[in-house]
Amino acid sequence: MAYFEWADDMEIDRGPIDDDHKNLVRLVNELHTATSAGRGHEVIETIIHELINYTKDHLEREEHIMASLHFPNLERHKQGHQQFVNKLNELQTKYETGSITVPSQLSTVLRDWLSLHIRRSDKEIKVFLQKKEKLGKK
Repeated sequence: MAYFEWADDMEIDRGPIDDDHKNLVRLVNELHTATSAGRGHEVIETIIHELINYTKDHLEREEHIMASLHFPNLERHKQGHQQFVNKLNELQTKYETGSITVPSQLSTVLRDWLSLHIRRSDKEIKVFLQKKEKLGKK
């Protein structure tokens, strides 16, 4: 069983947002597998940069999609994204200054944030898309 499993209740758009989320889940699982096998420090350099950069790219793509849809809660969503990016930057700084706990912290932070963020905040996007779709069919 994977550390972080993709679940149907995490589905948002059956498109680019879900694809990004699934890739992030894969990366979190890779990091966790490495840390569980005692190889966290061997792979952390590569994975931490990939995870942080991909997460930032994903958040920008998600915000762009929300803006193009005229999503009403975009600014609040952006604030949540920025808080998370700040947390990732903190972890990266801790890693760069020699903290040995970053690999396990990063996998936990990402798993927890992704799970909650997708199921709560991003779910608003799904509801918004469904309402838009229903209005378009009338």
